[in-house]
Amino acid sequence: MKLFSDSHLINEREFILKKIPLGKRELISIIYHDIFDYPLTIFELFKWNAGDKVRLLKNQDVKVVGKRGYFSIKDREGLILKRFMRKRISTRKVVIAKRAAKILSFIPTIKMVAVTGALAMENANEEADIDLMIITSKDTLWTTRLFTLLLLDILRIPRRKYGDRNQKDKLCLNIWLDENNLAWRKRNIFTAHEIAQIKPLVNKEEAYEKFISKNKWIVDYWPNAVKIQNYSRQTNLRPSLFTIFEPLTRKFQLWYMKDKVTREVVTPTRALFHPIDWGDIVASKLKLFLN
Repeated sequence: MKLFSDSHLINEREFILKKIPLGKRELISIIYHDIFDYPLTIFELFKWNAGDKVRLLKNQDVKVVGKRGYFSIKDREGLILKRFMRKRISTRKVVIAKRAAKILSFIPTIKMVAVTGALAMENANEEADIDLMIITSKDTLWTTRLFTLLLLDILRIPRRKYGDRNQKDKLCLNIWLDENNLAWRKRNIFTAHEIAQIKPLVNKEEAYEKFISKNKWIVDYWPNAVKIQNYSRQTNLRPSLFTIFEPLTRKFQLWYMKDKVTREVVTPTRALFHPIDWGDIVASKLKLFLN
């Protein structure tokens, strides 16, 4: 592996970086994760090694330091303590997510429940909600969604609703996918990372493995982040009783959401509730470093 010149390495008493080979792929990874206030360990530097799809602009003079076993950009070493604090916060939130996932696992048309976003990276702040991704049986997405939300409300499990300002520790079920439509449309460094970092809590009939196999393109950005396997096992796509109600429940929910939808994606086989396009925001922050 080709090393950066010494100008890219700053020695600290606690950690001698000259003994660690840092190339362009590693620098890209450190720059990317710095956007999220996330210094990397040596293991994470390998896991999130940047792929061929991402290129560093020429003549970059980004200084990297190593301290307490973490890599960060110079003068950003304070993020190490921040990361420790966020990991402690995230551990508590994951417990809440697991309790909710256990309940949702009893719904027969739910194939996968996974933690996404900052919490999946153990990087959630105190006031953050708990982002969950749901994969449903074929042709049951909207009926499953309605039943799930009603069940959570009946059991008084806090979930984030439209207009909520206080989102702390509330479930945010913002990604819903039909098991027959798992390929991600928008492809960039951000969405690739978001897919690679998800943590499944419920995984029936290898729904997680099927999802990853349908999105193999993520290895162009993060080749070491997940293990890609050729998914050949046929999923049981037997019709569910929920399919009988699917047209009605979808129509009802779309009617309810008609004045609330902005940038969200709502189709018969997917519901993505992300009013802010974080991919564009991340891209704008990276444009000074990457092409």
